[in-house]
Amino acid sequence: MRRRMITPDVSETTLEKRGFHKKSPAAQELLETVGEKFLLGYAHAVEARTAGQAEEWLERIPVKFRGFAYEGAGMGYGMLDGLPGGGRGHIADFLDGPAEKHDYIIYVGVGWAMARLPRFRWPSAEDFDPLLRWLVLDGYGFHQAYFKTAKYIDGQFQDPDFSWPPGNDGYSSRAIDQGIGRALWFICGTDVDLVADTIARFPERRHGDLYAGIGLASTYACGVTGDELRKLAEFAGEHRGNLAQGSAFAAEARVRAGLLIPETEVATQAICGLPAERAAAITQEVRPATVVDGELPAFETWRQRIAAEVLNSGGAGK
Repeated sequence: MRRRMITPDVSETTLEKRGFHKKSPAAQELLETVGEKFLLGYAHAVEARTAGQAEEWLERIPVKFRGFAYEGAGMGYGMLDGLPGGGRGHIADFLDGPAEKHDYIIYVGVGWAMARLPRFRWPSAEDFDPLLRWLVLDGYGFHQAYFKTAKYIDGQFQDPDFSWPPGNDGYSSRAIDQGIGRALWFICGTDVDLVADTIARFPERRHGDLYAGIGLASTYACGVTGDELRKLAEFAGEHRGNLAQGSAFAAEARVRAGLLIPETEVATQAICGLPAERAAAITQEVRPATVVDGELPAFETWRQRIAAEVLNSGGAGK
């Protein structure tokens, strides 16, 4: 009953329903399968009696799409934590157990839940890792661009009163933009020309974060050839490092979770000039040992280090 009441209908993720660009039947099938598996993961989380049972069901999903199912589970548990009568601690228990190696993607899923919950039911930022909590806003931005495309893409909306986490001096808008960029991969149907044209319509100050989201989505979801990704990297121009940083993040998420697929290798070679495992390793080599937020959050400093090291190691910017 709980699953039926709060699980979105799978039709909501079809390109036809959303009005998204259809580049090809293959691209459409890929993106719609991603949406289907996301919602399956969501349903598993809200229906399972325990986190262990949810994991058992999630692990049956094909490797290529399993990460998206875990992201959906993150949303499902985020909804249960936020809804009256749903209880508390589902996300914490999931991350402490079965989802520990999927932490990046679970945080993103929590952001989806926040987008559907009233603000007074949002989790405290203190509940999350101080470095990775910005990924929650990546998920929030993705959801808003995906379901409110006219407002967030055509209208280029940014919320001037967004204050999660408190006192972040406007960085929340940048983290949300990273999620909006990731959503563009779906909205534009994996069409790299349309992606570049769409980003070009945004103010220049937003381009870097949007390209970072594209780098993550194009590497994690894939759906294009190496030549198309090299073309995308050319379009990114001065934001090539942002694109590469997102690509390296995606590689790390797949490597850490044991979900590496051949398409990941194609993507990191094209965008970063590096094998997927090497791009993933760089994210950990430059990860801050302690999290100290200064003028910029430590998360942003980390992203900048990744971008610089990937460009230097892979020659992607040459």
